[in-house]
Amino acid sequence: MKLSKGARLTLFVVVLLVIDQVIKILVKTNMTLGESIPVFGSWFKIHFIENIGMAFGMNFGGGIGKFLLTFFRIVLGIAIIIYIRKLLKKPDTPNGVLYGLAAIMCGAFGNIIDSLFYGMIFSESTFTQVATLFPAGGGYAGPFFGKVVDMFYFPIIDTTWPDWMPLLGGKPFRFFDAIFNFADSCITVGAIYLLLFQWKFFSKGEAVEKK
Repeated sequence: MKLSKGARLTLFVVVLLVIDQVIKILVKTNMTLGESIPVFGSWFKIHFIENIGMAFGMNFGGGIGKFLLTFFRIVLGIAIIIYIRKLLKKPDTPNGVLYGLAAIMCGAFGNIIDSLFYGMIFSESTFTQVATLFPAGGGYAGPFFGKVVDMFYFPIIDTTWPDWMPLLGGKPFRFFDAIFNFADSCITVGAIYLLLFQWKFFSKGEAVEKK
């Protein structure tokens, strides 16, 4: 049976969300906080950290900021769903636009799941203790305050600044120091894809609205 365009898009979203959550659960239930596993030499590692803020480990205003950020992600995710449903009704909408937006939506909801539920279903991850799923004593935080699990680390260049450089000499230098997760990757890849390959669709829409 041939699936409709909407059904294929839904399947795409579900697969990405499952991949994101399986990776996070495996990391959180098998690694201590700060533990690192080399994958390809020294330039790609699984390095487990948690953050309470934005993508790529950035923070945003403590507890209130965490609540607002999670709320914003929910609003953004719902807005993208509404927009995708609108585009699905137009037969001339390119598949690339739909899948690019769906990837961004998956990234937003992937991290929303962490924030909404992880604090309630996991025990605290520490530098000496692996977290437990559905602990007997309850989770470590309430809804909206779960920590986002990050693990992908690509220290492509990991060296030090030359000694002769003022102020920086001898200090560590890493070309890409961010640690991120699969959901962050979905947002980044989806956004870059839309900007590079689907910008004509959005510029055409703006031109129509102006007319």
